[in-house]
Amino acid sequence: MNETIIVFIVFASMTTVAIIIGLLVYFGKRLEHKQILAAIEKGTPLSELKPPKKQQNGSLWIRNLTLGVAMLIIGLALVLVGPSRTIGGPGTFIIAFILCGVGIAWLIRGLLYRKYQLQSQSSDKRDTAENRNAPGVSTTEAVQ
Repeated sequence: MNETIIVFIVFASMTTVAIIIGLLVYFGKRLEHKQILAAIEKGTPLSELKPPKKQQNGSLWIRNLTLGVAMLIIGLALVLVGPSRTIGGPGTFIIAFILCGVGIAWLIRGLLYRKYQLQSQSSDKRDTAENRNAPGVSTTEAVQ
């Protein structure tokens, strides 16, 4: 009987927190929408309403790789400990394989972000080198 009450209290508190967070997000978006409509009515251009988001590709791939390695290590640790120890039972293997799969996905995501960042950096360097030369003058003519 006591366990049932404790479970109910935990469930009720978790759902209450989720409802409050949902309401805060909803009313925040609603207020933002009203502000945008008021700015449009005043004649403010749309480009000035919201500044463009900064891309954080530099640290994003590092964070994804770190999370991937951490999840993979935790999953492998659970596989090695296994159900024969005091941790769990057959459910431990399922959780371990899920964690390993999520870790591998984060690793792949981090590697893809890194590859994209390296390609965009090399294209940015080429663009800046081309912009330094005078228009209509090739790089071989500029050297001579």
